[in-house]
Amino acid sequence: MGLTPTQMAFATCREPFPAFVGGFGSGKTAAAMARAMALKTMDKSCDIAYYLPTYGLVSDVAFKRFPELLERRGFAYKLHEHKGYIEFPNAGRIIFRTMERSERIVGYEVAHSIVDELDTLPIHKARDVWNKVIARNRQKSTIPNTVAVATTPEGFRFVYERWVKNGGAGYKLFKARTIENAANLPEGYIDNLTASYPPALLSAYLDGEFVNLTGGAIYAEFDRLLNQTFEKIGVGEPLHIGMDFNVMNMSAAVGVMRNGVPHFVDEITGARDTPQIIEIIRNRYAGHPIFIYPDASGSATKSVNASLSDITLLRTAGFTVLAHNRNPSIKDRVLAVNQMILRDGERRLFVNPDKCPTLIECLERQIYGKNGEPDKTSGFDHLNDAIGYLIAYKYGIGRGTVSFAQIAGV
Repeated sequence: MGLTPTQMAFATCREPFPAFVGGFGSGKTAAAMARAMALKTMDKSCDIAYYLPTYGLVSDVAFKRFPELLERRGFAYKLHEHKGYIEFPNAGRIIFRTMERSERIVGYEVAHSIVDELDTLPIHKARDVWNKVIARNRQKSTIPNTVAVATTPEGFRFVYERWVKNGGAGYKLFKARTIENAANLPEGYIDNLTASYPPALLSAYLDGEFVNLTGGAIYAEFDRLLNQTFEKIGVGEPLHIGMDFNVMNMSAAVGVMRNGVPHFVDEITGARDTPQIIEIIRNRYAGHPIFIYPDASGSATKSVNASLSDITLLRTAGFTVLAHNRNPSIKDRVLAVNQMILRDGERRLFVNPDKCPTLIECLERQIYGKNGEPDKTSGFDHLNDAIGYLIAYKYGIGRGTVSFAQIAGV
């Protein structure tokens, strides 16, 4: 069968850093091989590097699948198995290397590279391999040099970090669902996967989505598309700001209310202390009534001046501070957020992805720690705590249940 539209788009992409991210059976290696041959067609004299996680995979792809493909297409070639490359008469080479030891990615130059299953590596190792691969990509070519990736999404690892979180000019992401390649799969393959994997894994391994695969996701029902909003701050409208106190890392999530439902439309991260976050809020949101929903323990903490609490500083700044005498339990706060994310089929918490990328990342990636409490070692807790204080206060919370009756006047 021929290539799927997504495979074809990836194979012929001229952007410097394309990535094909797909589930099991979506044809990742087929797309990567097709890209290698497309590059050879566009620049016959170039050398291409093709990277795989292990030597066993090199043996399968380089010494079996590539020769089969070349013979079907009628390409003249010579396989140098002991040297790890395929040579084309007067038309350069495809060089095969493993990613097992990044220090061995040395001693050659290529015009283009293709990295197969990069996300199966630990994130620090994948990052190191990526940097080494780019360094090899310095052979002159008749077309701009490229480094491409084809991989299964293994949670929030390097490919998510590089293409989604820090993506920029030249980083092109292609997502492929397994069903797109169904014509090339055995009968019952997709049904067997569906019956074998839980929903989170199916999102990754059938739909090519980045999901938390480490287990114990705290906000497992949060969906960046279903909980998405493109609402923005209106002129002079009240702003509802959840705030978490952390010296050198103050965090705040800024919300607006639409029909009594919170839409988070901005965020503040990395502020040094309470005076600095006050200054940021004043400068950024001048002319707006400000309601702050802080960590109630801030009434006792002192971020700068030993004689003033953080909550006192906020009130002195002229903000309306809404906090109970003490925080709800962590369990009740998490429950409150989760039931706003999804309850009885209804979603009542929304986040603007353009304005709140860190909040979305925190909601997707925070997990439970070893003691059964939300993990606070990864840095994904601060904005989650911030919205938790707002939601727990504004919508009322009882033991084990959440009441969605909005508190009058706030």
